[in-house]
Amino acid sequence: MATNLALDDGLIEEARRIGGHRTKRAVVTEALEEYVQRRRQLQILGLFNTIDYDPDFDYRKQRNRK
Repeated sequence: MATNLALDDGLIEEARRIGGHRTKRAVVTEALEEYVQRRRQLQILGLFNTIDYDPDFDYRKQRNRK
């Protein structure tokens, strides 16, 4: 999909140099991948302390079950 964006050339160039990328496209692709990964991690972190466990559940009984 072709997309035209007005991006800060200085910022793109710095990211290209720091990341060792050869093209602007590679820089933008990696930046988007990192952005998506970070947002997914934040969603997962948001799940902590949201699951209610059954206080009567006996995990030892489940381990011995064969």
